Amino acid sequence: MNARDLITTARSLTELDPRQPTQANLRRAVSTAYYAVFHSLAYTAANLLIGRELTTAWHQVYRALEHGNARSACLNKQAMEEFPHEIEEFALTFVDLQKARHRADYSYDVTFDRHDTLTAIDRAADAIDQLERVSIHHRRGFVAHLLFKRRSL
Repeated sequence: MNARDLITTARSLTELDPRQPTQANLRRAVSTAYYAVFHSLAYTAANLLIGRELTTAWHQVYRALEHGNARSACLNKQAMEEFPHEIEEFALTFVDLQKARHRADYSYDVTFDRHDTLTAIDRAADAIDQLERVSIHHRRGFVAHLLFKRRSL
């Protein structure tokens, strides 16, 4: 799944009706923005831990990222303080967008507007860019934090 394609798709959903986008399109755009961040993280994990060759092991790592576990790991303030600011910001965006996705997918009493939806999409795109700029060392540590249970030494 290409995260950049998902960002493009999310933006296009906000533009389908230039006058007034439908709630369905805005909700789908918010959800798609979250999935762009999620899949960029899964892709990063697989590439850093296995390499860029699409092997069975690569797919296993890609699919190992779980939404709830990743959220919990991102909310672990003590662990997150070990990472650079960019990764802390990525983690915050991940959690915020996951909440927004849950509202978009399951809270029918919430109304979305184009401005807030575009803001969510921009945050997703910025988070993906931030993650890519961080050193391999810190990205590798971050994905290990997300995928593996921390044990005492």
